[in-house]
Amino acid sequence: MHTISQRVAGFLEPEGILERDEENSCLNLDDTDEDPMQQVLGCSVCYRIAVGPQQGRKVFTLQRIPSWEDNDRFAQVAKVSGFSLHAGVAAQAWERQKLERLCRYISRPAVSEKRLSLTPSGNIRYQLKTPHRDGTTHVIFEPLDFIAKLAALVPKPRVNLTRFHGVFAPNSKHRVDVTPAKHGKGRPHEEHEEKTPEQRHQAMT
Repeated sequence: MHTISQRVAGFLEPEGILERDEENSCLNLDDTDEDPMQQVLGCSVCYRIAVGPQQGRKVFTLQRIPSWEDNDRFAQVAKVSGFSLHAGVAAQAWERQKLERLCRYISRPAVSEKRLSLTPSGNIRYQLKTPHRDGTTHVIFEPLDFIAKLAALVPKPRVNLTRFHGVFAPNSKHRVDVTPAKHGKGRPHEEHEEKTPEQRHQAMT
């Protein structure tokens, strides 16, 4: 993973496509943004309270001491400089049931109602299916903040569920330089041509 991140950054930075920055703009919690949903989304991805008197603080979590088995379970997951690689699950072409189980897992709902409960104080307690690497087993939300977290999961109307940012964004002038199909605003206008099977395969890869 370290090698991949170094090679990608080493290629994009000299070209002027990638710039080093200390902070990811999508996590900016500045409340001066014109779109209030940006703040809700930013808080959602970094486990911070989005609304109410505790706004900006970390969400309360319950943790336990990780066991040796937990450390082994994360041995095949790598995270470096914003890049992540999960090599813990593999399925051969003939393992159709395993592939189906993997597809069902990927397409599961964002929230499991079975693991939701109310605390005696009236807060929302959500039990994680598997503990995080730091031992987190439960996350505690205030009711209003829990609604904000659910709002962050609702896709905007007429917007694709998969969105690309940075050099992969549709309006980026550098998208043509980093995608196999060479699509993007920087691509010169060409007459429509019928693609060969190899070109279509390259576009989908």
